[in-house]
Amino acid sequence: MTPTPTEPSPTEPPLTAPSPLPAAPRRRRRPLAAVALLAAAALTAACSNSSDSSGSSGGSGGGQTLSGDCATYQPYAGHGGKTVTVFASILSPESDNLEKSWADFSKCTGIKISYEGSNDFESQLPVRVGGGNAPDFAIIPQPGLLAQMVKSGKVVKPPAQTVANQDKWSPVWKTYGSVNGTFYAAPMSANMKSLVWYSPKAFKQAGYSVPKTWAELTALSDTIAKAGGGKPWCGGIASGTATGWPATDWLEEVVLGSYGGEVYDQWVSHQVKFSDPKITAAMKTVADWMQNPAWVNGGYGDVKSIATTTFQDAGAPILTGKCFMLQQASFYKAQWPKDTRIGPEGDISAFRLPAVDPSVPSPVEGGGEFLAAFASRPEVQAVQNYLSSSDWASSRVRTATGWVSANQGVDKSLYTDPIDRLSADALTDPSATFRFDGSDLMPAAVGAGQEWKSLTAWFAEGQSVQKTAADIDAAWPQ
Repeated sequence: MTPTPTEPSPTEPPLTAPSPLPAAPRRRRRPLAAVALLAAAALTAACSNSSDSSGSSGGSGGGQTLSGDCATYQPYAGHGGKTVTVFASILSPESDNLEKSWADFSKCTGIKISYEGSNDFESQLPVRVGGGNAPDFAIIPQPGLLAQMVKSGKVVKPPAQTVANQDKWSPVWKTYGSVNGTFYAAPMSANMKSLVWYSPKAFKQAGYSVPKTWAELTALSDTIAKAGGGKPWCGGIASGTATGWPATDWLEEVVLGSYGGEVYDQWVSHQVKFSDPKITAAMKTVADWMQNPAWVNGGYGDVKSIATTTFQDAGAPILTGKCFMLQQASFYKAQWPKDTRIGPEGDISAFRLPAVDPSVPSPVEGGGEFLAAFASRPEVQAVQNYLSSSDWASSRVRTATGWVSANQGVDKSLYTDPIDRLSADALTDPSATFRFDGSDLMPAAVGAGQEWKSLTAWFAEGQSVQKTAADIDAAWPQ
């Protein structure tokens, strides 16, 4: 499950704050590893970090004058010797790259950013905030958790420069960092979910072309099934206590690609129920796709095997020719073996999942992370301004592949990985119908609870669409 937005508009009503949320399983949680943080690139000797570190409003520069390579950080100067704490769910080695992204900023301004990552972030953040031990910042991957923190009264509104930096994002992203129409948290990262992973080599050998429409995707799936050998699709929704979340993505993709953003928003807010004919029709579309015994589950078994196959292992049969396609997000790239060549001419690549209804303009489902502040000291505001800027986003892109931003100020040439570039293009496409992950927008009891349970039963037990929908609707908080 990835976070989903809070929209103050009539079609995207504000989120209510859920009770403590479980860890977001779709967020890549990389195990702690003894990976040394690479030293920040040496700055030119002309770089100056002198003068006083007395408080001035974040971004004023205070009395500190920076020169040489450091001059670009002048707007954030004036707070040397101060420390700002950041708490998040991002673990090593990904957190190593995160810390690299602000290393030059820290060296030049003298502001130390003390980072802490935890597997228990979602459960620990409310405890720390409630106990008076809040970090200066939390990087929150769920708008629902942001709403809960705002309800605590401890989240501080961002400074004017952070607000202005949102001009580089599509307006809808600002709503995802807002609660009840008030902006609190600047978006930092994004991930693209509307992807299909496949083997260019296998497609070429079989004479298959990448489909551009849902009709072409359906026809290709049927052709592969009739050809024998590998199945057209592989899939897995097992994820420990979060089993079921990939199935929520499949349903979200079909709802958005069938009806567009307005119906999607109404469904996420329960104005349109799961038992509504539109949603049950979307579930039928998913069943025709991922519950078709002739189409799934290459390399693992029948339809029921999808419920017991982990999402991490789901795509492996593509490399052995036992299945041809897997629908998963951009972050799935981390699951391929290290020696896998990624790209249009490689072992594995990806294409955009087409809209079910071709009249829906470029549907894109995604997720992301948001920077929420619990303090308003000048040095905290300086860091907040920097981490919400296009300059920081560009620095983050340079640190590693597999990370993308929906910030339109990032130079696309910085994306050297083809899947990152594809994802970034989709996320910054002004004509796209973009929506945040729906289950993460729903109350936790539904999107991270009953929906996982019911969709798992739908696959594992062949539970009916009607019972599946009714059970999820019944779990919605009154």
